[in-house]
Amino acid sequence: MTRYCLIGPTYPYRGGIAHYTTLLTQHLHQEHEVLLISFSRQYPRWLFPGRDDRDPSLHPLQAEAEYLLDSLNPLSWWRTWRRIRQWQAEVVIIPWWVPFWAPVWGYLSWGIKQRPHPPRLLFICHNVLPHEPGRLDKLALRLALSRGDGYIVHSQADEAQLQAIWPQARVQVTPLPTYKQLGQNAAAPPPIPLPTDRPILLFFGFVRPYKGLDVLLEALPLVLADCPVHLLIVGEFWQGVEKYREQIERLGLRPHLTIIDRYVPDEELVAYVQRANAAILPYRSATQSAVVQVALGHGCPVITTAVGGLAEAVQDGVTGLVVPAGDVAGLAAAIQRYFSHNLEPIFRTNIQQQTGNFSWTRLERAINQLCQSPSSSPA
Repeated sequence: MTRYCLIGPTYPYRGGIAHYTTLLTQHLHQEHEVLLISFSRQYPRWLFPGRDDRDPSLHPLQAEAEYLLDSLNPLSWWRTWRRIRQWQAEVVIIPWWVPFWAPVWGYLSWGIKQRPHPPRLLFICHNVLPHEPGRLDKLALRLALSRGDGYIVHSQADEAQLQAIWPQARVQVTPLPTYKQLGQNAAAPPPIPLPTDRPILLFFGFVRPYKGLDVLLEALPLVLADCPVHLLIVGEFWQGVEKYREQIERLGLRPHLTIIDRYVPDEELVAYVQRANAAILPYRSATQSAVVQVALGHGCPVITTAVGGLAEAVQDGVTGLVVPAGDVAGLAAAIQRYFSHNLEPIFRTNIQQQTGNFSWTRLERAINQLCQSPSSSPA
């Protein structure tokens, strides 16, 4: 039995990183002692692009946590370090996803390594560098992660990026685990009416430029010329919905889609995933995506692009289809092929047979391998 300290968001905070932290805590807690430290304040309001950072789900994923860490209060950083020391953790696991957290993680990692016999310090890198990069991103990465003893990444693209910065770093690549536990009490049917006479394509998650919704909208008229479908778009538009509505009007797509411009509860989201015939991820760039694991975790095939770890998670011609990024005609052809060749039942069967590829146990094995290896902080 190992004493783990995990730091990161959990309920009542929303989103994929919060779900990930909670699910990892639940899994480790089955056989180990786990202290989960979360946030009393996550982001300042002026910095968070969404409408709210709280999870509205009726049956959210939850884990017992101590809400100690305020991103803007260094005194809370010290209190968090003191709590980790009191807990006498053997392994401390910290998530990395945006440079905003560099000062906090830099301070905590410095404090953790001051003990004569410090715990193993591991970082789980959801994104090594941001999707929309800035000039100081690598400096922030070095400040935050340089004292780590090991690093978990969920795509070969992230591994290459991290080792280009720190060639000597110990890195374990493991698939992003399943999110099938999300919304297990999902209501059926979906809470809004959807067409029953045609297939449903689902685009979901926070809507940001790198996710390529505009590419999907351009492809939709080509799909409709061959196959009647309905596109369901579910997620909060972080840069505004107006330019997409203008594109929809220009392409004459209003009768062929439904937009739900908000963060939806887990139960509602899973109801949409279970109703969909395919999830579409036309990303321009990515490392990996929890959207894929929500879809696959609930048996929904995925049509996506060959960027980052998406093509590692979605097996082309087995559990979904993979096309080049930004290729409007290629995306439309893939959707047409999916329906004309009746690939959905085949892919759904394959997804059920491959659930072990994305287990939380596999992630725990990667963590254990780093803990058993010699320390090799890159700094």
